[in-house]
Amino acid sequence: MAGKYLAFLSKLQIIMDRPLVIINSAMSADGKISSVERKQVRISGRKDMDRVKLLRAESDAVMVGVGTVLADDPGLRVKSPDLKKMRTNRGLSETPLRVVVDSRARTPQEAEVLGEGCILAVSKAAPEERIDLLREKCEIVVAGDGRVDLRELLSILHKKGVSRLMVEGGATLNWSLIEAGLVDEISVYLGPMIIGGEEAPTLVDGPGFCDDYPKLELLSIEALDEGALLRWRVLS
Repeated sequence: MAGKYLAFLSKLQIIMDRPLVIINSAMSADGKISSVERKQVRISGRKDMDRVKLLRAESDAVMVGVGTVLADDPGLRVKSPDLKKMRTNRGLSETPLRVVVDSRARTPQEAEVLGEGCILAVSKAAPEERIDLLREKCEIVVAGDGRVDLRELLSILHKKGVSRLMVEGGATLNWSLIEAGLVDEISVYLGPMIIGGEEAPTLVDGPGFCDDYPKLELLSIEALDEGALLRWRVLS
């Protein structure tokens, strides 16, 4: 089944003007990806963290929303010497492109994600003074009017050579991508814990669907650490 699915992805990528998009996340048994404080909660075990590092290294770009940057300040770089070597042996840079979706350019100038190899995607509504400051730290891409147009952004990334895009959150970005029909696969580590909280973020937030719910096809499920890894294909 895995072989057929990989073949399907390869054919799909050829006809799409965008990368293959994989949402990867970890959530508690009750579906929360963070607490009501919206601070990083360690859900994954060691084996899942190793899986995530490999998935990141195998991707052409990694994307997060500005909310994740403000809450967790992730670097999104490949740190393992072995994984860096794996990439350079393939003629790639040591770490994938890092993409931040930030409609109004709220990313702090000192954010870890910034630097060479970072793309900040903003909308036309972003203040020019913020764009000028951040342009010193990263490449700026403008897509969309009041909010970043994700379809346009993915097309731009595709033209830059991004064939495989890993999305690492957060819940609002996940919603926007799924709502726009721009996600091909979802991989979720289900951790052995309860977080709770009516206002705690889930895997997908946003307004929510009232009908025409996106359908998923289960690709695999396996025990991992003390939890389980689930992989779905998003059906069009």
